[in-house]
Formats: sequence, structure tokens, C-alpha cells
Amino acid sequence: MEQDEYTRDVQESDKEQIMQLVGFKIGKEQFGVDILMVQEIIRSAPITAVPNSPDFIEGVINLRGSIIPVIELRKRLNLYNKNQDKDKDWILIVNVNNRVTGFIVDSVTKVLKIRKDSIEPPPDIVVAGLKSQYIRGVCEINKNLLIFLDFSRILKLNEIKKLRDFSQE
Repeated sequence: MEQDEYTRDVQESDKEQIMQLVGFKIGKEQFGVDILMVQEIIRSAPITAVPNSPDFIEGVINLRGSIIPVIELRKRLNLYNKNQDKDKDWILIVNVNNRVTGFIVDSVTKVLKIRKDSIEPPPDIVVAGLKSQYIRGVCEINKNLLIFLDFSRILKLNEIKKLRDFSQE
């Protein structure tokens, strides 16, 4: 009986050490975001461009009656441009600080289960610039590096304000 309780405690503590991420790709780079932030994942939807919108907003989509701003994550992370068909993109619908926002990615891979202690802080040179505060860490998955993003920091405060003002218009 005592052995079973000990085994159960060990299994519970192991569960606390496991984190689930939604894996996705932009180009050849592999990224991950905490699954608890992801509301849903949709195939590319018709995006309506909005005149005079901030440059980081690709446009808006109508998701079951809700108008949601959509950000091209490739542009936001300053990654190289692609010549791929827009219809093959995916949109991660993410709840960022109680604000639902869509982020365009090239592909969604799968849900990844990783140990929290396998996530290493990003190298100092990477976080030296203010622009990379959104990188929570890096970890190795199948001999490839995965960059763990913090979507609550992808947008700067002034951009969040623009997004809020934009949504209210």
C-alpha cells in the first residue's frame, strides 16, 4: 500500500515537470508555444486587409462572429520572406493577456511533451536586444533546436495599445 502511494506521488511530480507545447514552423525553424495559450488552430482563412492598420497586422478574420486581428509571425520575428502560397498557411488563435489574436505560421507540427528542465535559457547574445525578449528558451527535440516563444511578449506595449485601439475601431 505504501509503495503504491509513493509511486503515485512520483507520477504526479513527473506530470508537473512535463510541459505541452504546440509545435510550429516558420521556414525551416521550429518553434513552440505553451498549449494553454492556444485557443485553436485553423487553416488559412480569408484575411481582410484594413486601411491604415499598424504594419504588423496582416488584417482581420471573422471567426464565428468575432473579428480577430491577424499578425504575420514571420514579419514580427524578422525572418526571411517566403514565396509560398498563402492558402497553405495556418493561423494559431492565441489568447494573449485576454486578447484573442491570430498568428500566421507556415505549418503546425504536433503537440510536444517536454520536460521543463530541458528548456535552457536563450543565449545571452540572443536576448541582448530588446527585440528578442519573447524567447523563453530553447530545447532540443529529435536533434533539432526548438525555440520556445512567449506570446505575451511578442508585442511591445505600444503595439498592444495600437492593437486595442484598432480592435475598438
